[in-house]
Amino acid sequence: MLAIRMRTRRRKAVAFATAAALTALAGPALTASPATATPAPPETSAAAAANSAYDSTYYKNAIGKTGTSLKSSLHTIISSQTKLSYSAVWDALKATDQDPNNSNNVILLYSGVSRAKSLNGGNTGNWNREHVWAKSHGDFGTSTGPGTDIHHLRPTDVQVNSVRGNKDFDNGGSAVANGGGSLTDSDSFEPRNAVKGDVARMILYMAVRYEGGDGWADLEPNNNVNNGSAPYMGRLAVLKAWNEQDPPDAFEQRRNQVIYDSYQRNRNPFIDHPEWVESIW
Repeated sequence: MLAIRMRTRRRKAVAFATAAALTALAGPALTASPATATPAPPETSAAAAANSAYDSTYYKNAIGKTGTSLKSSLHTIISSQTKLSYSAVWDALKATDQDPNNSNNVILLYSGVSRAKSLNGGNTGNWNREHVWAKSHGDFGTSTGPGTDIHHLRPTDVQVNSVRGNKDFDNGGSAVANGGGSLTDSDSFEPRNAVKGDVARMILYMAVRYEGGDGWADLEPNNNVNNGSAPYMGRLAVLKAWNEQDPPDAFEQRRNQVIYDSYQRNRNPFIDHPEWVESIW
């Protein structure tokens, strides 16, 4: 009789363990997390290294490098690109900067306004093609090459674009009318907070892409303003800070992907790896 009871208990124990296992497989546990537990905050610092989907392919010759070696490798990688005409830039920007909430509009860089794609032109109320690296800084104009590279061409309000002119980037100044929080003074322009990092990464892309070996000026960031027609853009220290303060968001990442997939077939490496800014500069 004792042996029978022991065998019965063993069968019940096995049955209970089996049922528990099946319950675990059927759905998530319902046990609540402790009330004191808080999720780890998302990483927002551009200094934090991130893995890119292109590390083992597109960036494979740059991974693990720093300083001038990294800059040289990235230059070689991103210099392989399809070049657009200046007239083709209009339609390209309608795709790269499309308002995610309204496919008929584009988002204007400095003001943040959503404006009809059809309102491209040169009149008040229109949007035009802003060279974030001012085309006079290196005197490349609108010629195919740096003058048509859509990694730094963005739609902007005509009047706000005029206020920016060819000024270097720096902190401070007075509010720009209809500028979305942008500021300006006699020798510099400060974009609204939401695109400060975008501006920095576009400037630094240009500094890596155009190194003077293909007939264009060697573009470089420096810590000056009033660079005029020299192939420099400032201030580097401010641009680095903006890169940290405003990491790439979904809009900027989508833009990089559209340029790569549909237009130039090259990428802005500082959107994929913002930590590379500090590695180079």
